[in-house]
Amino acid sequence: MANRPTINDLMYLGVDGGGTKCRAILVDQENRVIGEGNGGPANPYHGVPRALESIVNATDNALRSAGLKPEDKSRVVAGLGLAGVNVPSLYTIVKQWDHPYYAQYLTTDLHIACIAAHNQIDGAVIVSGTGSCGFAHVGNDTLTLGAHGFPLGDVGSGAWMGLECIKAVLLDSDDLGPKTAMTELVAEQLQARGIMIVERLNGAKSSDYAKMAPLVFAAAEQGDEIALSIVHEGAGYLTDVARKLWQLNPPRMAMLGGVSQRIVDWMDKDIAAKMSEALNQPEFGAVQFARTQFETQSRIAVE
Repeated sequence: MANRPTINDLMYLGVDGGGTKCRAILVDQENRVIGEGNGGPANPYHGVPRALESIVNATDNALRSAGLKPEDKSRVVAGLGLAGVNVPSLYTIVKQWDHPYYAQYLTTDLHIACIAAHNQIDGAVIVSGTGSCGFAHVGNDTLTLGAHGFPLGDVGSGAWMGLECIKAVLLDSDDLGPKTAMTELVAEQLQARGIMIVERLNGAKSSDYAKMAPLVFAAAEQGDEIALSIVHEGAGYLTDVARKLWQLNPPRMAMLGGVSQRIVDWMDKDIAAKMSEALNQPEFGAVQFARTQFETQSRIAVE
């Protein structure tokens, strides 16, 4: 049997696991990136076995890019930040996984994104991409807002905007709702009108609806009232999320996600002005989380 690695032999792995892919980085003792790797979907809400397989694949790819072997996972202290583990039952399942690492520390993708955005444990983030949510960690207090998933929530996200767009376009097409410039924009993008839109979107995922979000912004910028109402509702919700997160007095707040760059201009000016730039990508936050947890536990064990 191989000897158990010593502390000086260890490396740190950060995994950012989402619904479409996961990304892993491997760093050495001096926090230098020595390997990177990608894997498939890693949200256990959409299947635990597939999520775990994707995490292992991303890990192995990161090890290979560092010139190491898959067996070297036994030298890795892993930090996993996964979408979906805000659901308690899924957190428990992944937490109890018989993992291949020296040590594993699990948290949400929101948590590692927040750590990375501010390069410190305390801070707040609002995500507005395919989905939407808010998260803050200050001292011993943690607050998560939203993260309910599409179509149950995610107001102010690309998927939500796309769905609202399609609903308005279908009402316009049946002459049961107000006219909107989004009707022609959707017809051009989907090459479909009326009931053919329904057929085209049969089985569509949240990411498919998110592709319609730019059409909403384009129509809103042209002064279309229906598009404006969608953008204002989404921006208003995210503004409310920000105000509630600020009640915890985080040192910084950042907005993340592809939609955030456009919708922030529609949020209340005082809130938009307080947003800070994200400093790092989420996988770096996973590394920092793993290192902090491991060093804390090691220190407690010595004491």
